[in-house]
Amino acid sequence: MTAVWIDVTEESAVGAVRRAAVDRARAAGLPEGRVAEVAIVAAELAANVQRHAGSGTVLVRRGTAHVEIVAVDSGPGFDPPPVEGLSTRGGLGIGLGAITRLSDSFDVYSRPGLGTVFAVRMGEPAPLDITGLTRPMPGEDLGGDAYAWRTDDDTISLLLCDGLGHGPLAASAAGAAVRAFEEAAAGPPAQLVKHVHGEISHTRGVAVAIAQAGGGTLTFAGLGNIAATVVHRGDHRGLISLPGIAGHRAAAIRQYDYPLPPGALIVMHTDGLRQRWTFGDYPGLVTRRSPVIAGTLLRDLGVRRDDAGVLVARMPS
Repeated sequence: MTAVWIDVTEESAVGAVRRAAVDRARAAGLPEGRVAEVAIVAAELAANVQRHAGSGTVLVRRGTAHVEIVAVDSGPGFDPPPVEGLSTRGGLGIGLGAITRLSDSFDVYSRPGLGTVFAVRMGEPAPLDITGLTRPMPGEDLGGDAYAWRTDDDTISLLLCDGLGHGPLAASAAGAAVRAFEEAAAGPPAQLVKHVHGEISHTRGVAVAIAQAGGGTLTFAGLGNIAATVVHRGDHRGLISLPGIAGHRAAAIRQYDYPLPPGALIVMHTDGLRQRWTFGDYPGLVTRRSPVIAGTLLRDLGVRRDDAGVLVARMPS
């Protein structure tokens, strides 16, 4: 997806968000009537951030036939969510009504005093509840964190990687890892990690982890500092990643199996997010859809002096 994060600190940013959404909606091939509705939703989300929270960020990105918008703020939040016609600070209620009516998929998580995350999707529906979000280190246009996923028959494979360092060279390493993962023959995670390791020796290298779900089992293999957790009914189970740098140093590449109940959540993130957290810190968040979960964790746990990336996947029930 082509993605852009836009800081929303003043009213002029609303137009920037709207234009970015329109450009991506057209690039995704949405009909002009739908493009106009994307413009409305994007403007309402950005205006809500600016008026209700004072500041925040909005992600706009496109897929092959859809547009996604994630609006993140650390403002006053709300509980319960407003309803159409019940406005909060300059029109949040009315704007929310337009957003929910026009979006094909809509979700929100908010906590009083801690902020709000909105996520919408317009266009082709998502076949799986899987979302990755990345953010470059402030001052950089490109980041070294990247993600991908693929399906092979009934198996879902997830990749998250972190290119060493920052900026264009880190982004190039991460991009090479993603391409190697996507082009590899189907196989278990250890085989896929070995393939990535062998294909990216011309880059500065990456930390990488691959989680593979199928048949009630999660198989996981990782090199370097990628954190991964399976969450089910309040239980957090951390996954084992081994020391190394894919492309340069891999003393051992092993995979480990874990039980994966229906409806379980897989969360993977780079060291650009702090590791000490649980869903107990976020009442109700575990029930939300993956874009809202990813946006909330990126907002609260992201380290400002580093690239940050998170990948969230909910298994079918």
